[in-house]
Amino acid sequence: MGNYRFILSGGGTGGHIYPAIAIANELKRRHPDAKFLFVGAKDRMEMEKVPQAGYEIEGLWITGLQRKLTLKNLMFPFKLISSLVKSGKIVSRFRPHAVVGTGGFASGPLLKVASGRGIPCVLQEQNSFAGITNKLLKDKVAKICVAYDGMEKFFPADKIVKTGNPVRGDLVDLQKDNQEAVDFFGLDRTKPILLILGGSLGARRINQLIEQKLDFFKAKGVQVIWQCGKLYFDEYKKYGSQDVKVFDFLNRMDFAYIAADMIISRAGAGSVSELCIVGKPVIFIPSPNVAEDHQTKNAEALVGQNAAILIKEKELDTEFDSVFSSLYESKEKQRALGLNIKKLAMPRATDHIVDEIERLLANGKQQTVSKNHQETTIKE
Repeated sequence: MGNYRFILSGGGTGGHIYPAIAIANELKRRHPDAKFLFVGAKDRMEMEKVPQAGYEIEGLWITGLQRKLTLKNLMFPFKLISSLVKSGKIVSRFRPHAVVGTGGFASGPLLKVASGRGIPCVLQEQNSFAGITNKLLKDKVAKICVAYDGMEKFFPADKIVKTGNPVRGDLVDLQKDNQEAVDFFGLDRTKPILLILGGSLGARRINQLIEQKLDFFKAKGVQVIWQCGKLYFDEYKKYGSQDVKVFDFLNRMDFAYIAADMIISRAGAGSVSELCIVGKPVIFIPSPNVAEDHQTKNAEALVGQNAAILIKEKELDTEFDSVFSSLYESKEKQRALGLNIKKLAMPRATDHIVDEIERLLANGKQQTVSKNHQETTIKE
């Protein structure tokens, strides 16, 4: 059947948007004639990123609850009602065969409406600590695709499927020439290379750390590829040199990963999944400014398997020099961390998620055939 209709909903951050786009791309590859609609939150980044990926999107008037009493919180009931009404209209008009939610506030009303009408729904939870929207939807969906063990504390065990998180296709196979990657950045292959990742917007505390440690790295002979983010590029581009390459955004992440000997990164779910595939020694510096401190929990899940190093922001001033030096000076430690994190990689996550969606579609088709057969038998 080629005329399937799919709704995908998730957003607010790239961690919710890009998995949804990856799932849509794989569904489209398998079902070229299928129709797709994304549903997001008005004025959030998905309203820009999804059309750039070639898909139609509709926005709901929805935001999350703030932790303290604000005007936005007082408006929340009205936004929720508005979003439920609009979601009902979207589902009635588009008539999806399946709905996929990847987290974010917009997916809540949409999946609540769709599941209430008996439409097969799938959740994709990226983090080791489940988001509030997905936790609220857990009893209404058919399957929940996760990336970590132990998610039974958030979701019904019989609905959980461990698939991993979707990652960019160009990262699944990094068997490219190291020299080409190093030359791309104009660096010296004989010296170690440290890759700094703070996300597309940047991470203020990581940038402040790297600024303070440039002389420290230089003394050790370490070259730096520094993605400082577009919010901070004008402030830090002055540090660019023969041994320090400063970027607002890395257009060739594959080359950056190949060239790197060590990596410092935030611990968002997408970053963690990519770094598992890359298989290089990583120091995670999680953002403390995220819901439920989930980045720290993501990193701790790897640290517990000797697959990464974790330094909390509040410990950077006292711990960084000794932790980095210990890693830098031990090739054995670098090798062990790289091998262990690679063991956790799930490069075919998108395929496995779409497999689950197709199973639900097949089951729905079988139930329809069975129902029609029963009705025919009764008439006879």
